[in-house]
Amino acid sequence: MLRKTPTGTWLPAWVPESTFTLSFLLIICSAVQSCTAGYDGSMLNGLNILPSYTDYFHLTPATTGLNTASVFIGGFLGPLFSGVMTDRLGRRPAILWGSLITLVGVILQTAAQDVAMFVVARIVLGFGTAVSGIAGGVYLSETFSSQYRAWGVGLLNDFYYVGALFAAGITLGTGQWESTWAWRAPSLFQGIFSVLCIIVLPFIPESPRWLVHHGHHETARLVVAQTNANGDQYNPVVVAIYKEIVDTLKWEKEEGRSMTPMQVIKNPTARKRLLIGMSPGPFSCIAGNIIASYYLGAELDTAGITNSNQQLKANVVLNVWCLFCCLGGTHLVAKWGRKSTAILTECLLVICLFIIGGLSKLYADNPDGASSSIVYGDVAVMFLFQGFYSIAWTPLLYLYPPEVMNYSIRANGLAFSQFMLNALA
Repeated sequence: MLRKTPTGTWLPAWVPESTFTLSFLLIICSAVQSCTAGYDGSMLNGLNILPSYTDYFHLTPATTGLNTASVFIGGFLGPLFSGVMTDRLGRRPAILWGSLITLVGVILQTAAQDVAMFVVARIVLGFGTAVSGIAGGVYLSETFSSQYRAWGVGLLNDFYYVGALFAAGITLGTGQWESTWAWRAPSLFQGIFSVLCIIVLPFIPESPRWLVHHGHHETARLVVAQTNANGDQYNPVVVAIYKEIVDTLKWEKEEGRSMTPMQVIKNPTARKRLLIGMSPGPFSCIAGNIIASYYLGAELDTAGITNSNQQLKANVVLNVWCLFCCLGGTHLVAKWGRKSTAILTECLLVICLFIIGGLSKLYADNPDGASSSIVYGDVAVMFLFQGFYSIAWTPLLYLYPPEVMNYSIRANGLAFSQFMLNALA
């Protein structure tokens, strides 16, 4: 059964009465943004391997890098607007607009006739993905059932590898095609996740914290009941959670904790909270995973795996491996703690980078005489590197910032985290 629920915005909602069904829809709607980002990284890995793509655009190392990195230009610009959009328009409308912009980018990318059009398309795509991804992360952290919030929000970015796995399989399948659809088809399929998000949006409610902040108290209480107790507004858990939301936001307003972005920068306490909360963005990026995420083909070349079909298969296996690692990591950060997991993972990543560099140097010095053990050892450590990254940074990117930041800086704080990630990428 569906119940028409007020949203406080122009976007209506017909919400399922079952909390389990609603929780499933909440994760799907929020996670498809991570699927889009994961799809993009894996797709570009595949496309950079395909001769039909590199020959069509007459790619050089410079234009290959431009085609790949242009999505980060959009990802750099998107967070500048996403925080304000999410706070003013509402969480759901921001997700909708971000998804629509992403679809425009996908269409332009699929129809690209030259490098310039492809680059512009990817900037638009990166902008839309950033807006919807940030809004989705804030939305899920504020709306998901309190009992399973850590696991649910941790899963949000785990879906990165679901999208990546789809892309790896599709590029492997189209890689044998002789036409330009060998790369256009994977580009077109990237829009599936945004379409799915738009379909789900009318069946999920607005964030209860956003509703309380804008004076829609009764609607907020109903949403808390729908997300925690099958719509029972008198359930003790619902009463406690609703009271906590109201009291916290009231205290923030009375104590002057409701701040504009400029006020956050000027206030030492808020600035410290912001810097701590946004740390997963830059820390995850400087680990070096961008190289493996977008240039796997080049990495495998340095390791001695040069056959394009073998590289595409390696891309599929890598994403399956990373998906299992990030699911295990989501459980680990919930049980062991956020900082402990992140510190251990970062140490292991540094060790892996040194080993990869050493083995690649051994192969490069004598590619014809290099033993198979060097080649397979290098590839194995590449897989370990991506697996270690997935254990901590994949779930923490969207789990840690909303936990550390209070309501008034949450959207802008997560936006700043993604801004720094894309700036460093």
